[in-house]
Amino acid sequence: MIKIRRVTKVIALLAFTFFFSHVVFGADDNGPIPDKSEYNLFTPVPDDLMRSFATDRPTKSDSPYTVDAGHFQYEADLANWTYDNYNSAKTTSSNLLLGDPTLKMGLTRNTDLEFALAPLNIDATHNRITKNNTNGTGFGDIYSRIKVNLLGDDGGDYALAIVPYVKAPTASHEIGNGHWEGGGYMPFIATLPEDWTLDITSEVDILENAALNGNHANFQNLINFNHPMFSPDLTGYVEFWSDVNNDKNTPTQYTLDFATSWLVKDNLQLDVGINIGLNKAASDVQPYLGISQRF
Repeated sequence: MIKIRRVTKVIALLAFTFFFSHVVFGADDNGPIPDKSEYNLFTPVPDDLMRSFATDRPTKSDSPYTVDAGHFQYEADLANWTYDNYNSAKTTSSNLLLGDPTLKMGLTRNTDLEFALAPLNIDATHNRITKNNTNGTGFGDIYSRIKVNLLGDDGGDYALAIVPYVKAPTASHEIGNGHWEGGGYMPFIATLPEDWTLDITSEVDILENAALNGNHANFQNLINFNHPMFSPDLTGYVEFWSDVNNDKNTPTQYTLDFATSWLVKDNLQLDVGINIGLNKAASDVQPYLGISQRF
């Protein structure tokens, strides 16, 4: 546990050093940036000025790029299954998400509005000793967020955004905790030599305690490397993610994540991935299959 925390701190320090040196001393030789200030939700950006298709999928890392003004995009799990085996308690739990879309709408040249829905959650817990089963099925919570790009939305070797969000407790008590929550995160992307890309995201959340008796801070950090595989339309990802919780009843989690995305067309992407728990607190495995499309 101590070694993993040290690795996380070293990664964060290296990421900050890279970001600072790249922004302050790095050069951007990608040409002039198009002026999109005249476009908005009701005056869409012309197709020939639209930026390359970018999604917040497939891994836990998010893109700092926004949807062009006047355009729409959805990103969804076709299926997302989480499995965990609590050996000490002889208990297994699973969660299945089907068709949980994130809907995005471009507002201005560097801002979009997003809603993340979970229409169908299927939770199941089984205790092998008591033979007790707990099941829950229903609509999940709704997450609303605004992404504001600060750097590199229309080109360059790096990009940065801020994304505040709020969670509305729309889920049933079998699925959610029934409390409003919120927070924000900062996704950062930088191009590296040999067609590698570095993604770093840091997040701060204000969450309800597991005992439902107040709020606490939660901190998520990840570092992601991705690279084209066999063709420019096929990309592979590897990612390390950590979740440090200030609630004494919610332990720290670490996962190692792998994924592949396929750009089928200019505005259509398919992906597949798996998240693997690195400690007992994290879920054992989380495989998923997804789709994203822009209009």
